[in-house]
Amino acid sequence: MTEILADAETTTPNASATSTAIRRLRSRFPPHPGDVAAVAFYVGLAGFVLSNQWKHLGTGYLVNSGQDQTMWEWFFAVAARSLVHLENPLFSDLQNYPLGVNLMSNTAMFGVSIPLAPVTLLFGPGVTFTFVLALGLSGTAAAWYWVFSRHVVSSRFAAAVGGGLCGFAPALISHANGHPNFVALFLLPFIALTVVRLGTGARPVRDGITAGLLIAYQIFLGEEPLLIYALAFAVFGVAFAASRPRAAVAAAKRSIKGFAVAGVVALAITAFPLWWQFFGPGSYKAIEHGSVGNDVKEITSFPTSSLAGKPGSAEFSINATEENAYFGWPLLILLGLSAVWLWRIPLARAAAVTVAVMGVLSLGTSLTIGGRDTGISLPWKLISHLPLLESVLESRFAMGCLPAAALLLALGTERALNSAGEGRRTTIAVWMGWLVVALVPLAPTPLPVVPRTSPPAFFADGAWREYVTDGSVVTVPLPSPENARMLRWQIEQDFAFPIAGGYFIGPAGSEERGKYGPDDRPTALLLASAQRSGEVPDIDDATKAQAFADLRFWKADILVLPHTHNDQALRETVGRLIGSPARAVDDVWIWDVRALT
Repeated sequence: MTEILADAETTTPNASATSTAIRRLRSRFPPHPGDVAAVAFYVGLAGFVLSNQWKHLGTGYLVNSGQDQTMWEWFFAVAARSLVHLENPLFSDLQNYPLGVNLMSNTAMFGVSIPLAPVTLLFGPGVTFTFVLALGLSGTAAAWYWVFSRHVVSSRFAAAVGGGLCGFAPALISHANGHPNFVALFLLPFIALTVVRLGTGARPVRDGITAGLLIAYQIFLGEEPLLIYALAFAVFGVAFAASRPRAAVAAAKRSIKGFAVAGVVALAITAFPLWWQFFGPGSYKAIEHGSVGNDVKEITSFPTSSLAGKPGSAEFSINATEENAYFGWPLLILLGLSAVWLWRIPLARAAAVTVAVMGVLSLGTSLTIGGRDTGISLPWKLISHLPLLESVLESRFAMGCLPAAALLLALGTERALNSAGEGRRTTIAVWMGWLVVALVPLAPTPLPVVPRTSPPAFFADGAWREYVTDGSVVTVPLPSPENARMLRWQIEQDFAFPIAGGYFIGPAGSEERGKYGPDDRPTALLLASAQRSGEVPDIDDATKAQAFADLRFWKADILVLPHTHNDQALRETVGRLIGSPARAVDDVWIWDVRALT
């Protein structure tokens, strides 16, 4: 691959910079019909996948997102608000009041939330959320298509096949249910391209600046995808270098200056945000997920949102947003046959090794087949404790297979197309047949949407204003990753009040390990327990004293109980804690506690 890009860098060496730029600009207009067709297809497919959401903007909710869509819409809305009010976008105390939330530690995607703030302010965060997902799917596919078509294969159809897999693989469709940071991956192919160019040593300063800018911007889109793809590209680079060790050593030496420039540029932009992320208020040391490696059946099965998928087909994944593998057995067979057929090509060998290595890493610490742990230890066990890697969901390493798998398909498709010109029509027929068998079952279907629940009239009609002065609103039970609807009601009231609890990642316990949701106070745990059991717990003087202490900590103005599961038990519990009965206002029960706190 280095040689391919190096050839591109040596065109018209004696021409002036101005004339070269003019020729390049003219060569792009009008764009090639193949490029237009590929991009149009990607945009259309992204629109199809999100068609239900587009039809119901503002009223629809991705059913498989759990509470994630609410969380992301809150991130986009609070970023826009921070610009309007000239506040620090890296932090907010509008949830988890009064401690607040470190938004840099929560991957709030400032790379899109800040530029799209006008969209959020004019049309609402739901529109921004849907647009980012559509941009992520189509943009990622188009970006990889551009890199493949300009630097890897001459066939635009072959490049389109590879780009399509990178942008619309089962993992990205799954994450489109609620994780835009794992969908908007359109900078990663250009980062890979600039890294390869650094190896040529032709323009170390210019390419280093470009690489630094791209890496910095990707940090503001998603650091975990950057880490996963960087590891995949490192594996690819080592495997490719093994084919030409001398050339690889020479390229490494030539890239030193460029990498130094890239590091300086990236750090100059991200040093303070990264300091804030790891050492600022609300930062945490790491987050433990437990063992979440892919089951072997996750790799061979078909995803839920696909032509071959069906409800319950992804039974071994964590949830509907984490179907990180699900390549399907036909695609796995095609990739294996492609690796054998193209083995003499260094790029193909490196791609095959990358697919294998990243696939094995995604299996986690122990080999699991069909839900049964075999007890066979795997390589991830050796490195899972390392800094940064300790917070990664290992099943997501399967996403690092995608560019390499796409590269194999692009190279195989081009070779098959070339064989037709050589009179070997059987080869192209077999290849295209397998391509259809492998990819059509994975073709995505529209993501399901359900109507959003309406906010209580108490909030929608503004009745809350009579009971909130300068303190917080505490809902019963408190907002959490399991029920974050209060965040949406807060957005609809233009963040006019802070709330206790919430859905985010923050420090918990004396070790400040990462946790989804707040570091729960005793009263929050008591209320959550009452809702789960439907029974009023025993409440003594110590429990009441703790409740008042927690209310003072939250600086609570009002307790609000909307209609919810086991709300009768919750109403009696709070009444006993506070020592006064609830008052019905509109469609909620409230306790005005301003005099108590």
